[in-house]
Amino acid sequence: MEPGAAINGTVSTQLIRLVRDSALRAGADPGQLAAIAGTDDATLSGELNRIPIGSLIRLWELVSHSGGGTGAGLAVVEAAPLGTLSTWDYLVTTGPTLTESLRGAQPYHRLVTAAEEGFDLHADGDLTVGFRTTAGDPAVVSVVNEYVLAYYLRRAREATGRDVRPTRVTFADAAPARHAELITAFGTENIEFGADADSITFAAADAHAPLLRADPTLAALLRSHADLVLNSSKAVADPLDAFRTALTAALAEADLTLDTVAHRLLLGRRTLQRQLSDHGTTWRQEVDRARHEQAESLLAQGNLTTAAIATRLGFTDDRAFRKAFHRWTGASPSAARTAH
Repeated sequence: MEPGAAINGTVSTQLIRLVRDSALRAGADPGQLAAIAGTDDATLSGELNRIPIGSLIRLWELVSHSGGGTGAGLAVVEAAPLGTLSTWDYLVTTGPTLTESLRGAQPYHRLVTAAEEGFDLHADGDLTVGFRTTAGDPAVVSVVNEYVLAYYLRRAREATGRDVRPTRVTFADAAPARHAELITAFGTENIEFGADADSITFAAADAHAPLLRADPTLAALLRSHADLVLNSSKAVADPLDAFRTALTAALAEADLTLDTVAHRLLLGRRTLQRQLSDHGTTWRQEVDRARHEQAESLLAQGNLTTAAIATRLGFTDDRAFRKAFHRWTGASPSAARTAH
């Protein structure tokens, strides 16, 4: 097993606490929050506890649905001064320059979020930071990426002590009716929507400016601590794991019904529905999530037509699958296959 593999598919307690508290401030129902695995104070008190990424996505859903629209991600960043994300925050701010800090921190991205959450760097004079979330709901994706890009801008400003203004910000989602709040927050009107990726670009002068907290010795200590955390952390069990295993098996066997999955778990259908509700989800939402995950996996294999994938996932036809995939990702299956 590769080092730290035991925490694949999990995120840090610091990130969970930040998004949980942001959801509460946005007006989320405390009862809904309490039903999400790993969000209680006792679990979040330990740095070595790791929370399933599904819990993070459900928290982002509450932020999205409670906070609503443009600015919801910005509000999360406003509540996250340097140090909120512990070791990760200092890894990205203690190198010689912003570019070198982020390059040195990139291998440790799992400190804060799951490996499958994409973190890209392109440094050729200017520095571009890109991010890809695994969230399926386009409204949630929009909030997450708004948060991530604004997070890197805040850290750049804190690290350099400069009023950093990015040269370009791109969002893959469609333009909102108004985005004046984004222009103010990012300090630029060069914000592009409907782009190929979500990214923020810093001018070379900012990307290579000396950082106020540059400290090679501290940076080395932080990397050693990060290695220790990644190798010592443990995943907190998600109470829905057994259900999702049974759901995936039923999907693979083309027998995707509530009664089938309940039977596999030795439960009645009403008991299963009640348990799902107690954990802030529904049969329909879980089937949608499972289909999305399987669709991504099958497309990545590259040897199946979309019609074959539609049949395997239980859609009525190819058109229904394409419509669902666009709802999940904002892109077509063929575009996703090319990206893989």
